[in-house]
Amino acid sequence: MLFLSVMLGMSACSRNPVTGKRELSLMSTEQEIAIGKESHPSVVASMGLYDDKKLNDFINQKGKAMAKVSHRPDLPYQFYIVDSPVVNAFAVPGGYVYFTRGIMAHFNNEAEFAGVLGHEIGHITARHSARQQTGQLLGTIGMIGGAILVPQLGQNLDALQQGLQVFMLKYSRDHESESDKIGVEYSSKIGYDARQMANFFSTIKRISDNAGQQVPDFLSTHPDPANRNTKVNQMATAYQQQNKGNYQVERDRYLRMIDGILYGEDPRQGFVEKDMFYHPELRFQFPVPKGWQHQNSPAQFQMTAKDGKSAMILMLAKGNSLDEAAKTLAQELSLNVLESQRTTINGNPAYVMVSRQQTQQQQGQQQQNPQTALQIGTWLIQYNNAIYALHGLAAANDFEGAYRSFRPVAENFRALTDPEKINRKPERVQVKPVPRDGTFKEVMTALGMPANRLEELGVLNSMKSDDRVTRGSLIKIISR
Repeated sequence: MLFLSVMLGMSACSRNPVTGKRELSLMSTEQEIAIGKESHPSVVASMGLYDDKKLNDFINQKGKAMAKVSHRPDLPYQFYIVDSPVVNAFAVPGGYVYFTRGIMAHFNNEAEFAGVLGHEIGHITARHSARQQTGQLLGTIGMIGGAILVPQLGQNLDALQQGLQVFMLKYSRDHESESDKIGVEYSSKIGYDARQMANFFSTIKRISDNAGQQVPDFLSTHPDPANRNTKVNQMATAYQQQNKGNYQVERDRYLRMIDGILYGEDPRQGFVEKDMFYHPELRFQFPVPKGWQHQNSPAQFQMTAKDGKSAMILMLAKGNSLDEAAKTLAQELSLNVLESQRTTINGNPAYVMVSRQQTQQQQGQQQQNPQTALQIGTWLIQYNNAIYALHGLAAANDFEGAYRSFRPVAENFRALTDPEKINRKPERVQVKPVPRDGTFKEVMTALGMPANRLEELGVLNSMKSDDRVTRGSLIKIISR
């Protein structure tokens, strides 16, 4: 436990800018800023930035206004929209705040946006990442110290780490609740009706329910959206009673601003249809194993088997030749190449190799454990002035069976020539005036929207099928 004592001695108590309380922190402001700067390129590489000048100007204008009234106005705040259809917003220490285009499409007024903006800035000003890291680090140090003093404890370290995560979950939920309170304060201070933030939690709940991913409150890092709706509405109402003012919603102005925003996956960056991945801009295609989950990003396309025991990843390889790409991969990933050969795949020069990778813990041991050693089948394919690396990964003792799924994917990598796939247009949000009074369902039907997308459109507009809408009011539809 000497190491723990030294760490505690080196740590400093600092005053939390939001609560005013003195608390233990192992991260300085300078370190927070450094983390933000170091993380930003990774965020951009994994998601990409969404290019829309008016929207980017809007979030920067509101972000800077809110930063001025925050508890930490001197941080170098940065605000970005990332090119992801997922409905999400997140903050990185040091002042970096990100909104996905997915969440921007789902806001229905400026006040909803301002509430979430305040919530994310609240994570930064209340130093939640620093506090979480301190708690997790000290908890882990305490466990390791215990494992050293009581050897039997080391056998259960993994279980204890899981226990620590549950223990720290309370802090995470407390941080979310604290950020909700800060979001009410900050959005109200720049003139918005924070009750709209509560309404947006209803949208989040519907998205969660429709995805079948509802998590019990106790096991969720974020408090249940339904509970947050009630609490945030109460906090916002109390704030407005104590601080009289003309709090704005700005629905029409916001809807006009997002008119034309991309909606859902952008097919130009690749899409899956009937167990086939197509990339219109790069002009290639390959099959996706039936039943496998998949995730696409600007940096890579990933597929994972249902049982989680094998996965495939497509990415660009480094190097000007297949030999150079293979050598670079082996060096960068610390691969022990077991076999390799040159070949062609549908007319494209290719290099195939099977490798094994050890964890740092296993390196230096003479014999690898086949249950933990990672075995990788790699197909390097030279196509259209680029070299693509298609990796199939599995534990060594599962690799033979997994390889039978990997091979058909790699060997069916080929040129995309179908004009319909190449010219596939992305869907966009269009903002239309309501043609006549009626229910939301009636209006969507009148605007030519298919019945099987009514719930999706209801979530997008924060409306239900029997809600009444009036002629001339603005509403969102989806079109190509």
